Amino acid sequence: MKKSKDKAAVKAKAPVKTETNDANPVNDIFAQFLQMIPDNKEFLFQAFDMFPFPMEVFAPDGMSVFLNKAAIKLDHITDPYQVIGKYNLLTDPVCNDEMGLRDGIQRAFRGESHVWYDIITPIWDLVKRDAVEEQPYEKVFADWYLFPVMKDKKVVFVVFVFVVKHLYLGRSDVAMAKEYIDTNWQKEYDAEAVARHVNMGVTHLYKLFKEHTGMTPGDYHKKVKVERIKEKLADKNLAIKEAFAACGENSRGWMSKVFKKTTGMSPLAYRDSLK
Repeated sequence: MKKSKDKAAVKAKAPVKTETNDANPVNDIFAQFLQMIPDNKEFLFQAFDMFPFPMEVFAPDGMSVFLNKAAIKLDHITDPYQVIGKYNLLTDPVCNDEMGLRDGIQRAFRGESHVWYDIITPIWDLVKRDAVEEQPYEKVFADWYLFPVMKDKKVVFVVFVFVVKHLYLGRSDVAMAKEYIDTNWQKEYDAEAVARHVNMGVTHLYKLFKEHTGMTPGDYHKKVKVERIKEKLADKNLAIKEAFAACGENSRGWMSKVFKKTTGMSPLAYRDSLK
């Protein structure tokens, strides 16, 4: 690994919020699916091409052997063979060393499913390796799942699944503002705090944000909060007021009206629609 790291490499070292092994139900469901796939590589890859999630498949030695259509589309890869047969996950210094994922990666290649949450995808590294001509987005936060495909108790493939959580396109300052709001969504919206974070005036950020996203920063904050409330309302163990409280809101306050205006349903009607 290089002694000195460029700015992009430093960005890739953002802390991983959660790291676990076989602790997420997605692990179990997907792992069971993989073991049901017939012993046919072509059939396996055809199945992966139908998945909406970006996926990459690695041989037991760590070499990339397949990228599905969703992965190619997400990263704007014009020639998959700039990655396939050239990129090795086990020896990649970015994922293993700069991002600190070595232990989980090695465990996956020994036969254990693994997941990391809210990883910043190092798209800059694809640009550096000439896998893409230009950076297709500012930043992506995703959950990374590694699943081994086993046969006779041996790993025959390791499947990398990327579940995109947040995708930031366009100007870096707008992406930074969206990221700040995504991180601080539980707090009351503070236009000045968002503007300070991106080092510009409130009015200028307002105009720039709306020009590039079609909504104001305040409206984006409401949108994010409504999505979080919807997630909590899906938990039937929580009363409606508890779902709102978990998001820092009062179910009888103004956010209830915002929720209805955004979804077209009251919180109770939305929960009933999930049955």
